[in-house]
Amino acid sequence: MNAMNQAPSLPRTDLYINGEWVKASSGKTIPVFNPATENQIAELAAASVEDVNRAVEAAHACFESTAWRRMRPLDRGRLLEKLALVVEEHADELARLETYDNGKPYATSRYVDLAFTIDALRYFGGWASKTAGEYITLSPFFDDGGIYRAYTERKPVGVVGGITPWNFPLGQAIQKIAPAIAFGCTVVLKPSEETSLTTLRLAELIHEVGFPKGAVNIVTGYGHDAGAALVDHPLVRKIAFTGSTATGQRILAASAKTMKRVTLELGGKSPTIILADADLSRAIPGAANAIFGNSGQVCTAGSRLLIEEPVYEEVVAGVAEIARGLRLGPGHEEGTQLGPIVSSRQLERISGLVQSGRSEGARVVAGGNRPDRDGWFFEPTVLADVRPDMQVIREEIFGPVVCAIPFSARSEIKAIANDTPYGLGASIWTRNLDHAHLLAEEIDAGTVWFNTHNILDLAVPFGGTKMSGRGREFGTEAINAFTEPKAVVMRLAGDY
Repeated sequence: MNAMNQAPSLPRTDLYINGEWVKASSGKTIPVFNPATENQIAELAAASVEDVNRAVEAAHACFESTAWRRMRPLDRGRLLEKLALVVEEHADELARLETYDNGKPYATSRYVDLAFTIDALRYFGGWASKTAGEYITLSPFFDDGGIYRAYTERKPVGVVGGITPWNFPLGQAIQKIAPAIAFGCTVVLKPSEETSLTTLRLAELIHEVGFPKGAVNIVTGYGHDAGAALVDHPLVRKIAFTGSTATGQRILAASAKTMKRVTLELGGKSPTIILADADLSRAIPGAANAIFGNSGQVCTAGSRLLIEEPVYEEVVAGVAEIARGLRLGPGHEEGTQLGPIVSSRQLERISGLVQSGRSEGARVVAGGNRPDRDGWFFEPTVLADVRPDMQVIREEIFGPVVCAIPFSARSEIKAIANDTPYGLGASIWTRNLDHAHLLAEEIDAGTVWFNTHNILDLAVPFGGTKMSGRGREFGTEAINAFTEPKAVVMRLAGDY
């Protein structure tokens, strides 16, 4: 049998707390399914409030320990570099496990997810020794004859509660863990109960590398139990969450009770805007890639396709042709371009939204159905002539479904693009850079791409506006997200 068709070895599925593997106190478990087959493949420990409390206390004890506080920043960076080397050594294994658990094509797992994971470890490992404060000469508002000086320093916020989604499980885990460790925090991470296996394997590798006990803790469980307990715990000083807007709103409201810092990377309904002067040989496949990559399960997916009328039908037909030619299948099969949807619940949501589009008058140009096969698959779908009041254009679908909207005048673009509660990403396809730059200023989005879509770099701040979130990750913004400034003011003697 081809090695790719064999089930990968599974990690331990207990809780990782204070450097040890422990059972959930309740003994309850969560079933794990392979979305390509619908078969159960594992059971996870379901953490209770008691388990989360133990993990937070372990993280807090580590954070307050002399050994952690006095660890040189270079040595924190070295821990992340060691982990990067071990992850790199096990990259093929981790990619196969990600595909088995999440369903995405192996090539995506290996050359997108794992590449990002390794890069992020190294990027933030380098930042560990680069934080700095300021030295300030004061001008006090009163004059008592003294000479005053002040300096600032960046201090780690403390225990970080990380809550990650199911679409990029390993990369999202590192997106929370790496900057937290780099800047001197400790972590309790709760991965999505849908896709926890690579995060648990990561915990095994963290243990192998020799992270201090309590520096990183992994608790698997449901959001309403483990996630809520993490948000409510008074010793957790920051929540770093990526997921749905509805959950983000609940986290923000709950965090007010203990005045936690939060970064929330939430939903999106990102526009892909194609002007008539665009290079369609690039724009059409670009628009298809913007929505169908990772089966549309991407927060910045270009799910609204705004097309200038002279090229509207050509672009719709071109994207639909690409959609019909994409090969669906299990992620481990060679040649698979689109894997399954992550769960039956998510599949039903996508199916229901597409059906609502049909019933409200959208024209189905490609796809629109569940194929007759095992697994939670949905055809890549192009809906044309979508109106602004339709449910498919108002709600985030989070699947391989794009809604095409024509516009006749460029003065309409701003209103159409911003007619959404979200503001995460957008792309503009044109040969005219004047138009691109002027239009970019008008669009409510955390990131705007020109003649490309979904290009991320760890050096570029990432996050959204409006209902797409709060705060930024990546780049220098990560320093502000995981540290707080402390000012120290002194009075100097006036004679010497």
